[in-house]
Amino acid sequence: MPLQLRDLYTIDDNSFEYIFERDIDVPLLTAQPNIDEDPLIVRANVYRPKAAGRFPVLCTYGPYGKDIPYEAFHSASFADVNPEHRSTHSAWETPDPRFWTSHGYVVVRCDERGAGNSPGKLDSMSRGTADGFFDLVEWAARQPWSNGKVGLLGISYYAGTQWRVAARKPQGLAAIVPWEGMSDYYRDRVRQGGILSNKFIKWCVSDETDLDTIWSMADAMLVSRWFDRQVESTQYGLGGRAARNWGPDSLEGVLTDDELKSNRADQGSDTAMYRFRDDEYFASKDFNLEDIDIPVLSVANWGGIHLHLRGNVMGYLGVSSRFKYLRFITGRHDIPFYYKEEVALQKSFLDAFLKGHDEAGWAVPGKVPPVDLCLRRGNPGINDAEAERRAFPRRQEAEWPLARTQYTRYHLAPRYKLELVSPTDKGLVKYSAPQGEVTFWTQPFEKETEITGHPTVRLSVCLCDRDASKPEEMDLFVTLRHFDVDDKEIFYTGAIGDPVPVARGWLRMSLRALSKNVPPALEGVIPVRDYFSIDVQPVVIGQVYTVDVEVWPTNVVVLPGEKIALQISSCDSEGVSLFEHNHPEDRAEGRLKGWNEIHFGGDLENWLQLPIIPNP
Repeated sequence: MPLQLRDLYTIDDNSFEYIFERDIDVPLLTAQPNIDEDPLIVRANVYRPKAAGRFPVLCTYGPYGKDIPYEAFHSASFADVNPEHRSTHSAWETPDPRFWTSHGYVVVRCDERGAGNSPGKLDSMSRGTADGFFDLVEWAARQPWSNGKVGLLGISYYAGTQWRVAARKPQGLAAIVPWEGMSDYYRDRVRQGGILSNKFIKWCVSDETDLDTIWSMADAMLVSRWFDRQVESTQYGLGGRAARNWGPDSLEGVLTDDELKSNRADQGSDTAMYRFRDDEYFASKDFNLEDIDIPVLSVANWGGIHLHLRGNVMGYLGVSSRFKYLRFITGRHDIPFYYKEEVALQKSFLDAFLKGHDEAGWAVPGKVPPVDLCLRRGNPGINDAEAERRAFPRRQEAEWPLARTQYTRYHLAPRYKLELVSPTDKGLVKYSAPQGEVTFWTQPFEKETEITGHPTVRLSVCLCDRDASKPEEMDLFVTLRHFDVDDKEIFYTGAIGDPVPVARGWLRMSLRALSKNVPPALEGVIPVRDYFSIDVQPVVIGQVYTVDVEVWPTNVVVLPGEKIALQISSCDSEGVSLFEHNHPEDRAEGRLKGWNEIHFGGDLENWLQLPIIPNP
């Protein structure tokens, strides 16, 4: 039975520097019902300046619980946030109300359908998510405290949803700032190269494990239980939240376990069940980036090599906006958003398009260079924000990819070298599957060399049996690594402060077919694949296939005496952290067990193509 709705609205105009309105009912005027007797509302908190007037609005919409304090959600991260953005109503990955209201903005933070105090089915990152967000934006633009202009600003989930709703063109949406946010649910997040990236999505525990045990185990494992801890734990009608210090209890009552289960989609199960982009599960989430024509500031993190980085770059390339900007940063996933200089940039951009205050010239064609790079030069260590900001210089550019790029091929040789001349000798190198690897090395670089852009790996590979196995699939994992003059690997800061290599790429061989419909913006930039069910091709034992593997965009400056290595493996390798591809069905040993061979000689090609940027 649906819970009986109550009027949850409260207002507090005395306790804070801003007016705080809690649990406003926002009607869903275009979204379709997703449960029986769906009331078609979501609940939002509104934080607005005390001054009279109409103000631009910043909206976020997501499942993490609008009323869970940042400090409770992740205390260690909160402690690292710029103090200017730590307040009573700070929340994970969203703009801080105290700061933004003090600068003349209204902040609207809304529980997604089925989460927090919003009734409905909890179906994160779905078409229903975009529908609800669309209605929220149009509602915010109509309110008497709004100047009619809405901007979107947030990290990760609160960035990825921006692309989707912007493509729907809700009335009032004036600009978006997707900060480290995927733009392609299938390629960026769920099935990289067609291979299921399962560990981050769904923390694997047995069905018998109780929720309290999950929570006690989760304390030591920040995000590897993303769905269990950050989504399912906030579901509308779930009891015991206050006891877990996870926001207020469900104010309209508690649903039974069976009701809760029927009112949510399990992203871990769904992503394992559906394998192709033309499956309805994925197709329903698709949209056209070129439908986005409002101003965009897309912020990508070079360390986000397992999630989001690709999405920010592809998003920038794909939108048709007249005013679009791409900025690269480094550091952890959670903290740079709040750096003083980054907030100043956010405010400058939003002021230009939501207030009409454009001191920087964002709305003047050609005034602000569209691309702003952070150059990873040197080795400042891991998860040291101040050291990285001192060590890594910035440089502005007129386009992406850089027009002066010199695409340089380093050919794989059977003796485990990367050479500028293609080898003529026949031979092969093999490694075992589903676990095995081989690495190819450059000679020490003679001069400082900048690599910025989209690498590609071409391989001529063959699947062979091992110990009487009968493999029928090959998964390719490629990794770019950087070694200093002492042959010690240089790692970079990953999403959770973990050490990560330079770049990665993936490809499932049965999904090797290239797309016949390449968007103009991607022509010659990356190998484009549709990953449709009709694209599946057999992988025949003993047959050599030549394929191109997309490597996610990257930047690194190689100093004299340093080396680049290309690691090719049949599984995840060092530095993967929480983003493993190890689902027991998707990566079934019986389908993969064998030898993966790289063949050389004749017309067979094997190379790493690096985007080299010539020195001025």
